[in-house]
Amino acid sequence: MPKTKANGIEIEYDCFGDNDAEAVLLISGLGTQMIRWSETFCRILAEQGYRVIRFDNRDAGLSTHFDNASMPDLAAIADAVSRGETPNVPYTLFDMANDVVGLLDSLMIKRAHVVGRSMGGMIAQLLASEHAERVLSLVSIMSSTGNRELPQASPAVMAAMTLPAPHPLKDEKGYLAHCVAFSQVIAGRGYPFDEPAQRDQALAEVKRAYNPTGFWRQIAAIAVAGDLRSRLANVTAPTLVLHGSDDPLVSPEAGKDTAANIKGAKLLIVEGMGHDLPPPLFGFLAGVIADNARRALSGHEPC
Repeated sequence: MPKTKANGIEIEYDCFGDNDAEAVLLISGLGTQMIRWSETFCRILAEQGYRVIRFDNRDAGLSTHFDNASMPDLAAIADAVSRGETPNVPYTLFDMANDVVGLLDSLMIKRAHVVGRSMGGMIAQLLASEHAERVLSLVSIMSSTGNRELPQASPAVMAAMTLPAPHPLKDEKGYLAHCVAFSQVIAGRGYPFDEPAQRDQALAEVKRAYNPTGFWRQIAAIAVAGDLRSRLANVTAPTLVLHGSDDPLVSPEAGKDTAANIKGAKLLIVEGMGHDLPPPLFGFLAGVIADNARRALSGHEPC
């Protein structure tokens, strides 16, 4: 897979479809690698007539890791944020949005359709609000505005996400069991849970790259981003907000809040979907992403 320099770091990426077609940029979620956007999904989306680009965020996968940065003290960061202070963190979601701009510049893409999932949805929102001239359309999937009044995940779900995993080089079986267990916790009830596929995904990711502290630095980046709602008034791109009705990690109320704060945004609650993208939904999801992209071509028709 190719790598490029952007915003002072190296970013790993790859592409699907016609290089001359309009670009659809896929932004990954917290601690996940670009291969979480599966090749199957990327090819289905490319068949809609787009050049599909997925990439590793900083501190994930094969992009630049920030291992020289100290482990963030999340309790101290949360305390500082609650006092209205801006704590010092290795980087912010704004830096991660600027990474995307740098990637587009490196690939000589003036404007792209931007799709982000979970934390990637917040990065996509910032990209569309701070760099509106670079975004043709926006799709925010299972994400949030950072509004602290929204319902939070249950302590059990948070514990499953933050529970330390066994080291894969010392206990690969235990590590994979940990990953599969968390995937099951956040999966929706409307689609069969494919345990072997989840195990294969976790194994592919850990063999590709292993950077557990990057997860915590990305959490710190989310923590200091604050409430994005005031910035969302700047979004002019046609916007689709997708959220699963069964999402136990990021409440569907967060999706509703996102749509309510972006003028003209369309909201689609997908019944039975959790904090994941089940393969049976790939065709449907690719179709609605393409439909939203076509709104840009048609002059952003009102909802």
